[in-house]
Amino acid sequence: MAEPLYRARDLSKTYHMGEVDVNALRKVDLDVQTGEILAILGPSGSGKSTLLHMLGGMDTPTTGTVHFRDEELTKLDPAGLTLFRRRHVGFVFQFYNLIPSLTALENVAMATEIAPAPNNPAEMVDLVGLGERGSHVPAQLSGGELQRVAIARAVAMAPDVLLCDEPTGALDYRTGILVLDVLRKVNREMGTTLILITH
Repeated sequence: MAEPLYRARDLSKTYHMGEVDVNALRKVDLDVQTGEILAILGPSGSGKSTLLHMLGGMDTPTTGTVHFRDEELTKLDPAGLTLFRRRHVGFVFQFYNLIPSLTALENVAMATEIAPAPNNPAEMVDLVGLGERGSHVPAQLSGGELQRVAIARAVAMAPDVLLCDEPTGALDYRTGILVLDVLRKVNREMGTTLILITH
């Protein structure tokens, strides 16, 4: 079997809240293969987002290690983690975080300005099925369309992995299925590894 894209060992995260310690994650081991679709399920408070943030280099564990290919993320300083995220990771969150005054296409294009080898923004808007809506600002788009813009923005950076934190949490069932179909399309057509969390 090929070397995993991610290899996490003995991951734990403890938050100190006054005199109380809160264990958000306890001794997690995880391997993720390149091109895989991985869903992380569990109730609120079970550590799903904490784990995703560690894989994305947005948080560090209290104990344990995370490797991305042959690089140990847990040894990187903040600048190194920023560079890692810029080069390798796309994020999709429950809330879209789009700039209201920019069109869908402009929101996607803006993200490519910091990527070392981005995809074409217009092609990414087409990929998520919004080619005819690219000139619309967020206020003119539905919730499902806004989430697809957020996916296009993340994928435009040409990431190796797409980390999705409850991407359908604010959507109705049918719209959620449509968004998941778009994510599967990104995985299938671009080979992007997909890790998503949900309840």
